[in-house]
Amino acid sequence: MFKVRPFETKTLSWWHSQQDDIALSPVYQRKGGIWTAQDKSFLIDSIINGYDIPKIYIADFTYVNTSLNENKKAYAVIDGRQRLEAIFDFFNNKITLRDDFVFFDEPSLPLKGLSYRDIKLNYPKIASIYENFNLSVMSVITDEEGKINDLFVRLNKNKPLTGAEIRNAMSGRHPIVIREISRHNFFKKCVRFTTKRGQDLNTAAKILLIEFSGKLVDTKKTHLDRFVEEGEKSQSSDIDRVANRTSSILDAMSEIFSNNDSLLSSQGPIALYYWFVRSIEPSSRRYAREFLNDFELKRKSNRNVAKKNADQADSLLLQYDVLNNSANDAGSLMMRFQILSSLFRDFISKREFHEASVE
Repeated sequence: MFKVRPFETKTLSWWHSQQDDIALSPVYQRKGGIWTAQDKSFLIDSIINGYDIPKIYIADFTYVNTSLNENKKAYAVIDGRQRLEAIFDFFNNKITLRDDFVFFDEPSLPLKGLSYRDIKLNYPKIASIYENFNLSVMSVITDEEGKINDLFVRLNKNKPLTGAEIRNAMSGRHPIVIREISRHNFFKKCVRFTTKRGQDLNTAAKILLIEFSGKLVDTKKTHLDRFVEEGEKSQSSDIDRVANRTSSILDAMSEIFSNNDSLLSSQGPIALYYWFVRSIEPSSRRYAREFLNDFELKRKSNRNVAKKNADQADSLLLQYDVLNNSANDAGSLMMRFQILSSLFRDFISKREFHEASVE
């Protein structure tokens, strides 16, 4: 079953009254918080000044009882999450009108920077315009997860969705496992980079692909897409075994790296660090972060030396820098891994010699 039809016309006030019965973050959705306060305020500006806004699509579970309704709510947003969040945030006094807001019908009204509460109290007619704005909503009635996921991708095809967001909306076991890995404590506490646009999903897909392959492979978008697409067709449970192995390495990485770790300020090195940690003996992992931090400091210092006199710079570290420009290339990953492994062996030998001397 799959039907798309206009939802009965309802006002913003009505939708706000249903807020607790609307799932804003079903699994196929991009993450919230992408719009800034200014973005949200601009939408409110458009509504009060009578502009049309794009349709919102919701999965309507009031017509069909289905396992797709994971949140046990009447509705789930398919497309329009950011708009609904902005609408609700204004009702809930979390955002205000912009500092340059002008009400076109009465430009002299001093509405700049006001909250919904302020407007309701002092300018009830303006509040009424907002409350009674008719939201254009399409109701999607289906019990097929693939149809909802496909509709989300189709609606966003011409929007700047990231590869991770599109893969997250695909069906099959792989997107589910990628989401599970991205929720690991390592991603929640250790990484420093933003995850608003699915950067954690993208990184989780990379390390899963590497673990699935049993070696360092290309982690470019086309390869990640193929990995998920092939998973849609597979009936194998291999991905779950791979997920368990991946999770165990991430457990170790959570012990190695600190909270909000400066070494993890970008996605780039994480797949490499994953394979590096995977390759070293558990007894040597206690040295891993100290080594990586020392290595990064030496790279930075070496680049400064190279600017002044390339002949005096460490050629191996310069080679690493060049390879780092192709972070998702299999050859680059392998060569950088070999450099790290070789230098780590030297680092361990020196540390163990020093510790033995102290004793």
